[in-house]
Amino acid sequence: MKTLVYGLLEFEKAFLEKAANGHQKLVYTNNFLNDETVDLAKGFGAISLNKDDIASAPILKKLYILGVKFITIRSDSFENIEVSMAIALGIKIANVPYFSPYSIAEYAVTMLLALNRKLLLAQKLRQNGDYRLDQLIGFDIHAKTIGIVGTQNSGAAFAKIMSGFGCKLLAFDREENQNLKNEIEISYTSLEAICEHSDVIVVLSVSNRNSENIFNETTFSKMKKGMQFINLARANLVNTNDLKKALDQGILSAAGFDVYEFEDAIFLNMQSYPNVLISNNQRFMTNEALTEIANTTIANLNAWEFKGISTNEVY
Repeated sequence: MKTLVYGLLEFEKAFLEKAANGHQKLVYTNNFLNDETVDLAKGFGAISLNKDDIASAPILKKLYILGVKFITIRSDSFENIEVSMAIALGIKIANVPYFSPYSIAEYAVTMLLALNRKLLLAQKLRQNGDYRLDQLIGFDIHAKTIGIVGTQNSGAAFAKIMSGFGCKLLAFDREENQNLKNEIEISYTSLEAICEHSDVIVVLSVSNRNSENIFNETTFSKMKKGMQFINLARANLVNTNDLKKALDQGILSAAGFDVYEFEDAIFLNMQSYPNVLISNNQRFMTNEALTEIANTTIANLNAWEFKGISTNEVY
């Protein structure tokens, strides 16, 4: 099947080509799918998107007219696609529901330790010839209370790692992970309780689209003064203005993000904060995770071509 891969990140190509192994005809473009680029899909039976490609209802209608029947997403998220319109048009959509949970879990630990031990600030001070240590005091992670939002896949892997650190674990999720509860000591509670009792909150997944701005002035005000906050799930979970206030007021001693809105001027302004770590959407960047993403993407295309249905379809 001839497939146009939109929004290609250059490092993806080698993984996709290896996974395809010559059985799928892939054509690549660095352009993201939008109103101006939708016509590039003419003559293709399928397209592949990443999470930054936009498949709105009008764009889906154009894709349908152009002959596109399948959309495979190189991500577990499909919030950038108007699924109800795709259903109405008969366009099938599949995602990558699962890939290495350790890639994101281990990245969360990396960010937590870097923030707590103030590695960025230490590097900046040293580069300026300042070898004083008084600004570099962190705390033992051992015996601290870690609040985990989202305990499936990467959240579960992160919980197990933090259990090894000897932490007390609190969890908030729409559905309790019973297997996780059988393996380690973890207590499910409300989001409010997590805010009140955690020394660190790490957000690793969300339950639904109605979770926008769940971290706002109200929830930040309930947090322990001096706690740390990390969001690796979705940018719009956090009210950026309220986050900045929480940092300025000392409610948060540090914050880390791998997801953010590029056009958010307030958020970008916080890059200058010595206690804020903002990375480049790289939490999934391991060979294992990228291999699984590519393999599942090609598996979706193979399934559609030979069976007409993929087990990873999102509806």
